[in-house]
Amino acid sequence: MTYVADLLATVSRRSRELIGWPEADTRPRKAADLSLLADALLSRRGEASGVALARDILTGYEALDADGRTEVLLAIADRLGPDRKRLADAIEAYSADPTEARAAALHVAAEPRRQELVRRLNLAPRGTLSLVRLREDVLARLDDHPGLKVLDTDLVHLFSSWFNRGFLVVRRIDWSTPANILEKIIRYEAVHEIRDWDELRRRLEPEDRRCYAFFHPQLEDEPLIFVEVALTAEIPAAIGPLIAEGGTPMPADDARVAVFYSISNCQNGLAGISFGSFLIKQVVEELKRELPKLTTFVTLSPVPRFAAWLAKERATETGALTSEERGALAALDKPDWRESPARVEKLDRLLARLAARYFLTAKGTGNRPLDPVARFHLGNGARLERINAGADLSASGLAQSHGVMVNYLYDLGRIEENHEAYAERRQVVTSSAVKKLADAKA
Repeated sequence: MTYVADLLATVSRRSRELIGWPEADTRPRKAADLSLLADALLSRRGEASGVALARDILTGYEALDADGRTEVLLAIADRLGPDRKRLADAIEAYSADPTEARAAALHVAAEPRRQELVRRLNLAPRGTLSLVRLREDVLARLDDHPGLKVLDTDLVHLFSSWFNRGFLVVRRIDWSTPANILEKIIRYEAVHEIRDWDELRRRLEPEDRRCYAFFHPQLEDEPLIFVEVALTAEIPAAIGPLIAEGGTPMPADDARVAVFYSISNCQNGLAGISFGSFLIKQVVEELKRELPKLTTFVTLSPVPRFAAWLAKERATETGALTSEERGALAALDKPDWRESPARVEKLDRLLARLAARYFLTAKGTGNRPLDPVARFHLGNGARLERINAGADLSASGLAQSHGVMVNYLYDLGRIEENHEAYAERRQVVTSSAVKKLADAKA
């Protein structure tokens, strides 16, 4: 990848020489200058000059302060929509003669010029990574500048094609992986914090630990998503033993269960972009090839919205909670509620039952599960296998789910079937134990 980046830089430099431009000026430009360069990039047909212009625009954008970047993004969103006259003519032509050819012409005319600008910017050295960072800026400004939504829609449309699973490469991450990638694993860990290099080593070096990351050819050594795996004898019910210091590693050949205990998305600029529906299956197949004695593949997953959902249900008189459940849940308001074993036992049983109800009934847009982790694993073909109360007693675990975690099971023989059930019918595929738990009475 370094060779490719150097090659593109050489193309940019030589194209400048051919068209008589000076070497790129890295000093901060004004936002208006970059808007003019964007117009020039869209108007030129030569690819060599396009590479040089794209590099200038992205370099200049990165040198701007926050206000300057906002001005550029707003200008792109506002000024580079579809050519209105061309679109109106295409609509009139299709209305008069609604053929497939006219429909295709209308489709082309309706495309915003923003999309072509993004495609041409992608020609620059490290252009794809720069555009991912640019979308981070767009997302950070959406609340204050809703007009940027059209630009975000264009980026999502293009990224969805550029980052589908066919382009992704999976690599194993271990203690011999280059330090620049290991440092990013520490930085991007989003589920269970890696405090330092010693802790990272504990998660990578023992023979009962594995880590896999997905990369895109255009993002060089920037992981998109990584999966941490523990090899165990049984399906775990709590996170503490998996990430605690000390302990004797299990010989990998003795393990029968592979536990995906942390899955982290690394690039904020790719939020909401689907990398495909079978990423975890690919990791399962990697593990199965290396360790054929493995029989069970599960997650130990957080439930990030359960506490917020439960708080909303408690605040709603017409919610799904019974008066008895409301009374019992009042104990959650006490910061020391886990200090009484009898109270913990009662509340954990109730929380497990309500969590099962949450997974089966709490819905968001498109009748999809409210829980984002559930959406990911169900979309990847997993089955909700088990609810584990008191599984994560960290401060964040108690805050987001009152300590509840769940196991999703990846059954190699049912992954495609489960995926179709979710994708086509939004079915939450669950074990019989979870269904019984959801229907249980106090």
